[in-house]
Amino acid sequence: METKELSTIEEIRIYSDPYRMKILSHFQRMDHPATIKEIADKMGEVPAKVYYHAKKLESIGLIYLVSTKEINGINAKYYESFKGAVRIKRDDGADEAAKKIFISETQKLLSDLYDENKRKFLTAQNNDKPYGNLSNSEVYLTEEEAKEFFEWINHFVDEHHARKNSEQCKYDIFTTIAKTIEN
Repeated sequence: METKELSTIEEIRIYSDPYRMKILSHFQRMDHPATIKEIADKMGEVPAKVYYHAKKLESIGLIYLVSTKEINGINAKYYESFKGAVRIKRDDGADEAAKKIFISETQKLLSDLYDENKRKFLTAQNNDKPYGNLSNSEVYLTEEEAKEFFEWINHFVDEHHARKNSEQCKYDIFTTIAKTIEN
């Protein structure tokens, strides 16, 4: 599985913007390459606004142009989202001020992701047939095992991304894996 590494504050700011996360989510849910207008229509937004933010995502490789097609004299551009894992990597050579900004932006990103997934989980509990599982565990893995585990999860998600049949339901999965320092 390919991994996109974000290491600059600007890259992390682009990625952590909640509006851009929504755009990226819409691209990820599409089962085909999509135009910015298609995404804007799905979001109920003005295409120019979505275009501006999509170009930022494109600048860091989280969406990319896959084809163009002339329709009534206009070139329609079709994009797809990056399918791999996104890794945030701090520049250890950065000064203290840059490290603080990095941590602040990473905390913002995690908070937004957590809040959105918490909202989805709690909404699911209000359904006629509520279903949701939470798990919080510690495991001991080598770095290679941790990488394999994360790749397995992403592979599983990729395999089951598109709805296959009428018996299947959509589930949201929110996963973190982080190496901890034992005291």
